[in-house]
Parts: sequence; structure tokens; C-alpha cells
Amino acid sequence: MATDVPATTKSRLAQRVQAVPPSGIRKFFDVIATMPDVISLGVGEPDFTTPPQVIEAGVRSLRAGRTHYTSNFGTLELRRALATHLERLYGVSYDPQGELLVTVGASEAVAATMAAIVDPGDEVILHEPSYVAYLPAILFNGGTPVLIPTHLDGDFELDPAAVEAAITPRTKAIFLGYPCNPTGAVLPEAKTRAIAEIAARHDLLVVSDEIYDRLVYGDHVHHAFSSFEGARERTILLGGFSKAYAMTGWRVGWAAAPQHILEGILKVHQYGIMSAPTTAQDAALAALTGAEMDVRRMVAEYDRRRRMFVDGLNRIGLPTFEPRGAFYAFPRITSTGMTSAAFSERLLFEQQVAVVPGDAFGPSGEGHVRACYATSYEGLEEALVRIERFLGSL
Repeated sequence: MATDVPATTKSRLAQRVQAVPPSGIRKFFDVIATMPDVISLGVGEPDFTTPPQVIEAGVRSLRAGRTHYTSNFGTLELRRALATHLERLYGVSYDPQGELLVTVGASEAVAATMAAIVDPGDEVILHEPSYVAYLPAILFNGGTPVLIPTHLDGDFELDPAAVEAAITPRTKAIFLGYPCNPTGAVLPEAKTRAIAEIAARHDLLVVSDEIYDRLVYGDHVHHAFSSFEGARERTILLGGFSKAYAMTGWRVGWAAAPQHILEGILKVHQYGIMSAPTTAQDAALAALTGAEMDVRRMVAEYDRRRRMFVDGLNRIGLPTFEPRGAFYAFPRITSTGMTSAAFSERLLFEQQVAVVPGDAFGPSGEGHVRACYATSYEGLEEALVRIERFLGSL
């Protein structure tokens, strides 16, 4: 039964919470759930099931009675495996006993990191369009985001010169999310190195969310930000298992940083979370030690879909640059004369194809929509047919 809401209720919420709008992605998910025959290109998660040997590791964990808390840091076995994994892939070394923390997804790692390093009034430089959770994580902790736009004509790459120009005496950190959600952009080695040099020159922290590090295509080679000379001592490296291992529902992520920084992140984590789920940690260990071929198989299939879908979007008149990472295309829709929100809403209701308005990811996303190609090849082909039909009806 509905009741009247007191006029004072809104003021009971913190102003920084009131200032952050609800996620522009979730609104579309709520609508999609009520509609039949929708091809959803909106959900940013793999359509693959977690590899069977990883699932079995989780089942064995439960049957063995591993249903209790772990260390706040996470299981030592998983942290050791993570340390080995990062050194093998990127040549960067972390002590599993004080420089690695297992979190509830990379999302918790982002939130805990911002809570640990941001004081009210601190400025955090953030490129946009970027993942919807980054900006709120800064605002929720009283920080001031300093947004640097990226654009289609620059392949959505962050310009180091723009980063340096944005630095003030109040700048605390640079926040990076490459490979990028929503654009699929990657940051070339030369630009990454230049940003590392800028951070060192101005004594800034760098938060680098590299959740899509394994999902790169063509000749692009990913380098962990902390692997660049002089960067490790100031970098908080974030990642997780959701994307590469198709483990979104398991909720396992991680943070890697020098011990004196990680201690602060751990403090936020231990009071807010205690520890990541034990069963999920055991499954993540199995993923690291026995699912490499599954990762390669999934990446190859994403690549196949990527090439077909991006070619198709360009063919039907929606200019789309070649995404080199993650599993998103970011077509420009300005030729339709519609806003991103209007385009997304009409496409959903008229042709039952769900995409996400680009401005949900920052002001520079206006004029684009995000389409996730982590769905079936056949579904993507049918989506292109429907989108082309929609464009023809305008």
C-alpha cells in the first residue's frame, strides 16, 4: 500500500549521493525484463558459461565444507597464483602476503580504492566515456572528478598532454580504465608510458582498472600499468575474473599495490566486506591454474563476432571504429538526428534490440550507443538486420 513520503525525506540522504543519478544501464535492463524476443546488446557480460572445471572446483569446495571466512586478504593459495600470473604475463612482481587483496569483484576493488585514497576536495583525473561506476566512486568519497573527453576521431585514446594540462595542486590521482568499457579502445604503449612519466613527475597515484586485460585483439599487446619504469610504487592495479573467465556471478576481483597503499584498501575492505566468498575464491584459483585454453577459445570467438558486427555496423551507416579490447562496439548515431537516449529507446521498442545510450558513460558518449558483442554470432546477425530495418524506417 502506497504511503505519502514526507517532504523532508530527500534531505535525509547525503548530498553526494543525491548528486549521482541512477545507473543509465540498469534502467534499460528493467525494461528488457518485461519484453519478449529482445536481443540484448546491453549487458556487459560473457554469454559463455564458466568453464566446467572451474565450476567443479567450486562444487568441491562446498562439499569439502569450505564455507567459512578466509583471511581478509583472501586465500593465500589464490594470492600466490595471482602473483605468479601477473609476473608471467606482465613481468611485474607482487608479494602475495602484503601486496595482493582479493575483493568482491573488481567493482569492490574500485570502491574500496577510492575510499582509501580520496579525501574531500581531492581531484581525480578521469577519461570519459568510461565505465559508469568510476565517477560515482570518486563522488561518493567527496572527491572532485576532472573529466578529460576522448573522441571517435582519436580512437577514444587518452591524450597524455591533456592529462598534464589538467593537473592542479589538488590533483591526487589519475584513474584509467583500459581496455575501455564502453568504447573498446586500448591505450598504446607509448601513451601509457607517457602517462606513467607524468604521474611520476607530479607525484600522483594511478588507479588502473584492467579487468579486460586478456580481451585484446589484432596486434595489440596489453601491458600492466605498474610494469612501466617507476610506475609500480604509485600504481593501484585492479582486475578480476568476471570477463576473461566468464565468472561474473562468482564475484571475484583483486587489487595489487605497494604494501603501504594496500593496507588502506584492506582496511576499507575488512570493515565493509570481511572477505570475498570462499567458494568463489577456490573456483578462481582453478581458473588461474587450469582455464587458460578456455580463455583463448573465448577470446577467439569474441574476435570473430567483433569483426563481423563492427563491419556490419559500418555497412548499414553507423560509423564504428575498430575496438581493440573488451567486447563492446561504440557506433556513432548522430546521422539519425536523435539523442543517444532517444535512439536506444526507439530501437528497443520498435525493433526489440537493446543497446545502452552513450551518455550513460560520460558527456562525450552522447551521439553514440554501446553495443555488447558478447552474445551469439547468430544473435548479432539478427540484431544487425533489425537495426538496419530501424534506420530504414526513420
